[in-house]
Amino acid sequence: MRLTFIAALAALPFAAAAIQVCELDGQHVNPANGHTTAGKTGLMRCRDGEGGPVVREQELRNGAFIGIVRYYKDGVLQREYSVNERGNRDGIAREFAATPGPNNPLLREETLRNSTTVGLARSWHANGALRRASFHGDDGREQAVAEFNAQGQLFELRCGPAPQLAPAADDAAWCGHRGGPATVPLYATNGKPRGSIVYERGELRRSEMLWENGTPREQIEITREGGSERSFAADGTKRREQKWVSVATQDGRPRRITVLDQEFHTSGTLVRERRWLPDDRGASLTSEKRWYLNGQLRELIEATTVQGQRREASFHDNGQPASDGLWLAGGRSDHQPSGVHKRFDDAGRLKLERHHDAQGRVTREREFDAGGQLLRDDELFEDGSRKAYKR
Repeated sequence: MRLTFIAALAALPFAAAAIQVCELDGQHVNPANGHTTAGKTGLMRCRDGEGGPVVREQELRNGAFIGIVRYYKDGVLQREYSVNERGNRDGIAREFAATPGPNNPLLREETLRNSTTVGLARSWHANGALRRASFHGDDGREQAVAEFNAQGQLFELRCGPAPQLAPAADDAAWCGHRGGPATVPLYATNGKPRGSIVYERGELRRSEMLWENGTPREQIEITREGGSERSFAADGTKRREQKWVSVATQDGRPRRITVLDQEFHTSGTLVRERRWLPDDRGASLTSEKRWYLNGQLRELIEATTVQGQRREASFHDNGQPASDGLWLAGGRSDHQPSGVHKRFDDAGRLKLERHHDAQGRVTREREFDAGGQLLRDDELFEDGSRKAYKR
């Protein structure tokens, strides 16, 4: 009981602070009671309690909340915007640091149309340096962006089809809109180089991001025909590489089709590779390879010249074959074996053969000794039974 009473006392100051007292032209009004604001025009001012600091100002026009809205923190302006007859934000909106004193730094300024950001929007660091400039289309989507660190150095850049960030940023030069590719350095928040990018007429051609020690972390190269992407460990070892081609779709937009994907071990050794061939469906996997760390091929999956089949083979770490066989590719039969599957010992000698029917069932099994002599030749049946194969 005592704890409940103490909790209730602790809540009283906050409850009292939350009560706002509003007035318009020297008369008390209640924004939650339409009868007190009906037909009124002017600027309503609300305070934190009777005689407290101003917490909100809002314009009324003939009893409707239309026009300027301002919010304050500890009596200092924090944000301001305007609302239209629908109650949506419309026009210039600003946010401030709400720092006590004569100077109140502006942190963000944007233009809204029915609560959607359009045109140029800007934000600033607390020290007054430009932090971000972005351009938004009529649908509110960002079309171009430039971000800066607190020292005023360019941190990130995404270009549009035309210069759009002036006068906040010189994207006409940075994005290669003045003729020829433009190379622009990028910097981290601490002022150290974080990479560079190359744009030509608003299209990214090349980028390189760096680790903190200055070695490449990611490299991207883009042409009209396709491109490549490489990633590296901090010690400079390449860990992955992808290549793609650009294919035009029915609506005329380019579509990115991956044709090569390679993965590398921390030692730099290639351990996996996949290749695709573009087709009407997008792309088909033509081969997949895996390697041992000693460089020997470990697994191989590749499309065959026989439609609807793929070959799967594995190898011992000395390079000798371990298994080989065909599988039906695609659809529900993706894991169905086909034809004769073989297994080999680490010297590459045939140990076992399994023959499959059209449904992928094993119908014959042959086993060999180390000298290549046939040990058994069995015919297999659906119930799992077997007998010596008739010759």
